[in-house]
Amino acid sequence: MSIHVNGIEITSRAINIESAYHQESGADPRYAQRRAAVALTVRELLKQRAQQLDMDVPEDDEALDPVIDALIEEEVDIPEADETTCRRWYDQNPEHFRTPDLAEVRHILIAGHPEDLKEREQARTTAEGLIAELKADPEAFPRLAKAHSRCPSADNGGLLGQVSKGETVPEFEDAVLRLPVGLGEQPVKTRYGFHVVEVLQRVPGEQLPFGSVRERIKDYLEARSRQRALSQYIKLLAGEAEIRGIDLEQSESMLIQ
Repeated sequence: MSIHVNGIEITSRAINIESAYHQESGADPRYAQRRAAVALTVRELLKQRAQQLDMDVPEDDEALDPVIDALIEEEVDIPEADETTCRRWYDQNPEHFRTPDLAEVRHILIAGHPEDLKEREQARTTAEGLIAELKADPEAFPRLAKAHSRCPSADNGGLLGQVSKGETVPEFEDAVLRLPVGLGEQPVKTRYGFHVVEVLQRVPGEQLPFGSVRERIKDYLEARSRQRALSQYIKLLAGEAEIRGIDLEQSESMLIQ
């Protein structure tokens, strides 16, 4: 695979070398090749535009980045996010600016391998039995955790402490962050088995004040504006160029990475 940009060739060897910088764990290697091809095509377009403007373009492509930065600063208008824009984004996206909900939790894990249906069903039955036992004797939780739980927390009465989003497996946290305070009526199913869960306390998240997140919002909005403006600029350059071997219009999501 080779690409030509206004008669300048980007060789398959160059694409193969560049693809090493675009590898993602578990991804199809062809995707890295595609990203590399797009990146080199865009770089060549920017290099040629800098040459058209009589900018001091080095022969060594590894020294090209400062020239590209100067080109973008000169030709691409990237609007700043003012106070009103930032405030509007804050008001329209309140869920992004909250402290996390917390739940203080203890649990008993009855292990069951996800591919062993018999073991999974047995784990569910055991967990349901423990819930019934705890309804009759709530003080038995530490003793039952020590006797039955396959989690290291068993030695601490099943206590996990405060759980918030992103700290455990999603299926567990999604369940416990919705449960009311008290013993869960049903076992919580996860990839590890079935959990008998008791929520000891809930601490709801709080809205962060605008002043504390203003700079974060400004940085995000300006980065987004920069990406959009650069994408439009590269599309303009590509539309005026003769490009063979790649279709940048089909690679829009890869134009600015």
